Amino acid sequence: MTDDKPSKSEFMKEKSRFLRGTIAEGLTHVESGAISEDDFQLLKFHGSYMQDDRDVRGERSKKKLDKAYMFMIRLRIPGGFVKPAQWRQLDDIAMKYGNHSLRITTRATFQLHGVIKSNLKRTMQGISAACLDTIAACGDVTRGVMSVANPYLSKVHQEAYELAQRTSNHMLPKTGAYHEIWLDGEQIVGKELATAESEPIYGPRYLPRKFKFVFAVPPDNDVDVFAHDCGFIAIVENGKLVGWNVTVGGGMGMTHGVVETFPRLGDVLGFCPHDKVIEVAEKILTVQRDWGNRSNRARARLKYTIEDRGLDNFRTEVEKRLGFPLGAPRPYKFERTGDFIGWRQGQDKKKWHLTLYIESGRIKDTPQHKLRSAIREIADLDICDFVMTANQNLVFANVSARSKVKIEQILAAHNVSLATSSGLRRNSIACVALPTCALALAESERYFPTLLTKIEDILDKAGLREDEIVIRMTGCPNGCGRPYLAEIGFVGRSPGLYNLYLGAAFDGTRMNKLYAQDVDEARALALLDPILCRYAKERNEGERFGDFTIRAGYVKPTLVSNQFHADVTLA
Repeated sequence: MTDDKPSKSEFMKEKSRFLRGTIAEGLTHVESGAISEDDFQLLKFHGSYMQDDRDVRGERSKKKLDKAYMFMIRLRIPGGFVKPAQWRQLDDIAMKYGNHSLRITTRATFQLHGVIKSNLKRTMQGISAACLDTIAACGDVTRGVMSVANPYLSKVHQEAYELAQRTSNHMLPKTGAYHEIWLDGEQIVGKELATAESEPIYGPRYLPRKFKFVFAVPPDNDVDVFAHDCGFIAIVENGKLVGWNVTVGGGMGMTHGVVETFPRLGDVLGFCPHDKVIEVAEKILTVQRDWGNRSNRARARLKYTIEDRGLDNFRTEVEKRLGFPLGAPRPYKFERTGDFIGWRQGQDKKKWHLTLYIESGRIKDTPQHKLRSAIREIADLDICDFVMTANQNLVFANVSARSKVKIEQILAAHNVSLATSSGLRRNSIACVALPTCALALAESERYFPTLLTKIEDILDKAGLREDEIVIRMTGCPNGCGRPYLAEIGFVGRSPGLYNLYLGAAFDGTRMNKLYAQDVDEARALALLDPILCRYAKERNEGERFGDFTIRAGYVKPTLVSNQFHADVTLA
């Protein structure tokens, strides 16, 4: 911990009575749809953000009305897995209390949007009735833990999923505040009721900032393992999982114009055996708890601790707390970050799994297609499980051959296509942004599909319609959509203007570089047109678009951290 004066947030957390604050009292105040500022910050630890409809701010202000406050609720679903009965319950909640949609986030979980204060507690209780919760889905704690997109693909994938579950449960805050406020002190089904007023892992001030764990199984890097505070990369030798390479110090957030903030790829810290993962994860977290910057929240993430203290010093402290050294990193190789859209089978060849592309992760009915209704009808049949991916897509898992046909029929009847319009769109991500995100500077989810269609016109001209190119957009530089790991990245600057980034690696092992600042749609298309056409004509065999933009001199490569790949010769 730094010697500088702690920020206001540190005192707020310490005085919160282990995350209680005055949330319970604030919920009873019907004169406003909002809650107090301190409770707004504490509510994040309970999995919710207070927001307002920014589309109507101006109109309401003219009429001297309060903002149109509402709440976003994020569920804690480590590994992104839900059963059909849980899907039905969440769909009911979204229709009754939310904005009639479910949104898959880039953290492979659900967000509910548009919940008003008077329905907040009812919504939380409905989520609990589905044997789910929102504990620590936000806030300065371990947030929802991600793992591979489909745990049924192999035994190793299943082990990664189970580790994500165990890590999430181990790192949960121990305070009983969540149960008291939302469930009237009742126990969440299947979970131990916390009664002790202490936090053995976190302490009374919790973490300096949020902390994210992920588990990846090569050759797929579908969780963008280097984008997060701590990652574990499965090492499989002779068909057996022997342990995990450990990564630390990744993070995508930054602030425009503030040079001391920046996105960063994680470094490979070392190797740990399979049975030591939870212990290693906890010690990494506690070092960040004690060493992280608590005076300046803009530099409170683990990536800045690594930058300021050095990777070697950080490793030494982790090993000191562990009581044993980490091993040397072992070889691995990633091939892609996107999902395999369509049907595939696991190693057992017994069941089918369908990954359905979900535009910006938003599951709703539109005049063009009834996506929400289609998935609900499939859930009603109890013929598959559901897994959300870090790319905002949805896996229909464990499907029999007979049910495979039924799922296709239901989707077709609701005008939901299994195909996507381009390889670019298959590899796209967009954050929510306007009108609800308070940090948004520009549009993302609502605008991105339109821009993709116009870029697809360029792809058609260049003959690149089916080529896979990673493209992502966020409405601000906070990086929720991991835009700095896109071969083409758009980061919002102001309404209608974006910074354009090029040159990330297709496998998620290299960040992109700023290519053009403050571009509108017309300029973005004008810039991308000649680059994409030149790529089609001049690329080497197997060369990815991000690699080409570097070779062709459009951007310089970013420095790659000490990742340890399969083509590296062991000393």
